Amino acid sequence: MNVIQQLEKEQQKAKVPALRAGDTVKVHAKVVEGTRERIQVFEGTVIRVTGGGLRQNFTVRRVTHGVGVERTFMVHSPRIDKIDVLRHGDVRQGRLYYLRGKIGKGARIRERRGVIAAAATEEAEAEEPETTAEEKDDE
Repeated sequence: MNVIQQLEKEQQKAKVPALRAGDTVKVHAKVVEGTRERIQVFEGTVIRVTGGGLRQNFTVRRVTHGVGVERTFMVHSPRIDKIDVLRHGDVRQGRLYYLRGKIGKGARIRERRGVIAAAATEEAEAEEPETTAEEKDDE
């Protein structure tokens, strides 16, 4: 591993959710206004994910008051506080630029049900304390 790869590995965030095009996410971004810093939430649909490693970024699109707004975020940026994945979308393409021409119900994306159910069972298993062999013998 060379020096550049080692520096990039140190700067990467430890826990980053798996993002794919079609996912609905809430991005908690830090915004500086004068001397104050606050967290602003940007919720929308991921229309593309590009790059890899430290350079990975994703574009989120939302429509507010009839106007489409797109923002591109760097996944490992210190300006990103956290990323919450609300829904996993079931899409067939990696770039969802066609959503720019859709409005209302036409811009809806189906939900991937299997992934959500699998993630929920994993979380439930992680929350339950596992009993060891010694504890089972005590019972």
